[in-house]
Amino acid sequence: MLTMDLRVRESRSLKAKRSVVRSLVDGARSRYGVAAAETDHQDQWQRAEVAFAAVSGSQQHVAEVLDAVDRFVWSHPEVEVVSAERSWIEI
Repeated sequence: MLTMDLRVRESRSLKAKRSVVRSLVDGARSRYGVAAAETDHQDQWQRAEVAFAAVSGSQQHVAEVLDAVDRFVWSHPEVEVVSAERSWIEI
């Protein structure tokens, strides 16, 4: 799982922030096949926490997918990445 704390610089309302977050979440879902959701700061108009999760039989494949998602988020000029954290669940 990849959790990213984001700052939405140009946002002046919750509606504007949700539009940016929805674009990131929907884009990551369709491009990389990950589960994605806004997980914190829903009531703040310039801040968002977004989590992305991937499942695979290979840890290397999950790492590659999450690397791609990480680059995808960083490539969006509307957001500033404040922090990013990965966590792993192994069975």
